[in-house]
Amino acid sequence: MTVLDGVYYQDEARIKRRFKKSIKNVCSTKTLKRKLPIIQWLPTYSFGILIQDFIAGITVGLTAIPQGIAYAIIAGLSPEYGLYSGIMGGLVYVFFGSCKDVTVGPTAIMAAMVGKYVRGYSAEFAVLAAFLAGIVELLMGVFNFGFLVEFISAPVISGFTTAAALQIASSQLKSLFGLDGSSGTFFAESAVSFVKNIKTATLWDPILGFGTILVLVILKRVGHGCSLSGTTSQKIRWYISLSRNAVVVIIGMLAAFIIKQILDDEPVILIGDISRGLPVPKLPPFSAVVGNETYNFYDMLSSFGPQSLVLPLVAILEAVAIAKAFAGGLQVDANQEMIALGLCNIASSFVSSMPITGSFTKTALNHASGVQTPAGGIFNCLLIILSLTTLTSTFYYIPKASLAGLIITAMLSMIDYKMFGRLWTHSKRELFVLIATVIICLGVGLEYGIMTGVFFDAAIILYGKARPTLDFYTMKASKDLIVVPLNYNYSYCAAEHVRNILLKAVLNASQDSFIIIDGTNLLNIDTTVATNLMSVSQNIDKRACPVLFLNFDEPLKKMCIAINPLFEEKFISTVRISDVVDVYLKNI
Repeated sequence: MTVLDGVYYQDEARIKRRFKKSIKNVCSTKTLKRKLPIIQWLPTYSFGILIQDFIAGITVGLTAIPQGIAYAIIAGLSPEYGLYSGIMGGLVYVFFGSCKDVTVGPTAIMAAMVGKYVRGYSAEFAVLAAFLAGIVELLMGVFNFGFLVEFISAPVISGFTTAAALQIASSQLKSLFGLDGSSGTFFAESAVSFVKNIKTATLWDPILGFGTILVLVILKRVGHGCSLSGTTSQKIRWYISLSRNAVVVIIGMLAAFIIKQILDDEPVILIGDISRGLPVPKLPPFSAVVGNETYNFYDMLSSFGPQSLVLPLVAILEAVAIAKAFAGGLQVDANQEMIALGLCNIASSFVSSMPITGSFTKTALNHASGVQTPAGGIFNCLLIILSLTTLTSTFYYIPKASLAGLIITAMLSMIDYKMFGRLWTHSKRELFVLIATVIICLGVGLEYGIMTGVFFDAAIILYGKARPTLDFYTMKASKDLIVVPLNYNYSYCAAEHVRNILLKAVLNASQDSFIIIDGTNLLNIDTTVATNLMSVSQNIDKRACPVLFLNFDEPLKKMCIAINPLFEEKFISTVRISDVVDVYLKNI
């Protein structure tokens, strides 16, 4: 057997060992528990926990029903699609979700983002978007791409959320005032349409809409300081406050019904008929007919465009951020949450759902209701199923103005007003990123806005890399020393900046001066920086004054000497800056 044969067999044996180890890790109990979290909590499930999950699930369901209908309207879909979107997500998350509080369902931001495809085309595009988003989310989770979410900064998230809230709220002005005309897809369109059609405002719609906003604010304050552990009165106030979305919708329905009976007319714009019954499970639509035109799968993909990839990223961002917020200090497995979210969307697309993700409002409500396990989502889904089979005729009387008031109140609470003040005081550069994100989101589209924010953040980071903080100072010793401290890391884009600082230092030097390049705190430089550093140092050493290198790490020292071997004697280590010239002169 030759040497090459021996190497081959060794490599083959090593590959086999690694493969067996990988298979063992994948099939281990630890991995199974991590990928199927239900195994961890189901063995200890008890009747007491079941009751707590039941209460939390029903409480969330009372909010999920009116919100689902409202979000379907935001997306330009029939109201029943909002309820369809709440059926499968909670059931799938029970098995694969890692955070007990997270509630998966339609959200205002996802509805606004998918709305452009629905309004321009048909509902089939929203369902296909859910399926495709689920595939992307699942693959990103399987291949451990959770780190990508970390590239979206807090100012970009805040700007995106603010713009989405303003865009959604402005689109509800039409329903709030009962106006003619379109609601508009963008903020400017909604504002212009509102001004043009303000004279068509009705009497009862704004009364119901603003009444809804007022009641929501009052009911929110009613629950302050109350909890399940309080007195009977406090418990009642707490529950009414948590169920305020359902309460205002019921009040609106009763008001609309009474007005219709008194006036023998429908002066209030109502939701109207909602399809009764559960959706028929079927494959996601891979073709659609819009008007007289048939779209095949490729045509539908082309309609989405590459910018639609932002849709699953935003869904992941919402879900992971919510899971971290309610994890109680525990570590959140972002990749597992992405897998769970992907499976939720894929399963939901088989029951005509639009894209779903973690809902902050419902998750906060779930947490406040004392949920103990993800099983609370089952009862939420069962309540939605019950409403689809028995209550759809009642939903006919839901006023659009009441839903508009509910949506506007929720959107205004999403805006982080304090963020603007903090950034104005402490970081105007980040404030610029936030404002740029808001402007692009409102003017061009939410997808482009978040991409613009990430681009500006990346540009700022790159600028910081190209222009790192670097200066020099003068020090008196046996000779005049001009010290240029190099700190941390310098990459190729900073090479010219380092060169310019050294040339600037020379202007402050005399013939008796020494320039000391201090590498005590230097962690790394690349070849481009090292080449520039040695080149400019050689020029300075010949034409102006001597240049010495202090306390460079051995690998960095060898790299620099390899570029210019004549400078080997100029690298001095483990001495004080004040003694470096004396040591150098002694050595030569």
